[in-house]
Amino acid sequence: MSKSKVLIAPSILSGNFADMGSDVKNMTEIGADWIHVDVMDGVFVPNLTFGFKMISDLRPLSQIFFDVHLMITQPIRYVERFVKSGAQLVSFHYEAEQDIKGTIEKIKAVGCKCGLAINPDTPVDVITPYLANLDLILIMSVFPGFGGQKFIDGSLERIARAKSLRDKYAPHALIEVDGGVNKENAASIIGAGADVLVAGNAVFGATDRAAAVKFLRGE
Repeated sequence: MSKSKVLIAPSILSGNFADMGSDVKNMTEIGADWIHVDVMDGVFVPNLTFGFKMISDLRPLSQIFFDVHLMITQPIRYVERFVKSGAQLVSFHYEAEQDIKGTIEKIKAVGCKCGLAINPDTPVDVITPYLANLDLILIMSVFPGFGGQKFIDGSLERIARAKSLRDKYAPHALIEVDGGVNKENAASIIGAGADVLVAGNAVFGATDRAAAVKFLRGE
């Protein structure tokens, strides 16, 4: 994990569910940096997606970094299983877990990178007590649950605030932005302080996926 360049993490939620293996291989071939895996439980968010087996089945197909985003209640119950399945970074939601500190410690204890996600209506400053132990701050620029949503106005200011806190308390950590990222707003998101862009339709829906990744990265 490095801040030397902007990282692009295509969201497999926008991939072909009937052939995800090919999509993971394709993302690797076109130069994507990470694969973003949205895990939803139908409780914390009104949608259901993937579980342990999908991740473990995809893991042998590529060496690409697996960025697993847990949109589930009480994620502390499952983090170890997700890591064993192949997650290399596990992010969970501030709003979904009472024991934030304990969950961070559990993720770290099983040798995994840890991220903390916050929804668009959660004050950015809530992350401050945990920053020193985080590898990533995940700023949601839509309300989680579904792909293809529009980037929420005001998110750039939230990214900038997260960068200010990160620079002060955890200069090693990355800032990831998830939701409504596209070729029209990517440069502004990066300018506000993002290190990692999660992109769904902007990559998977592109005619030239490799060109889309490069454009989002600013190359």
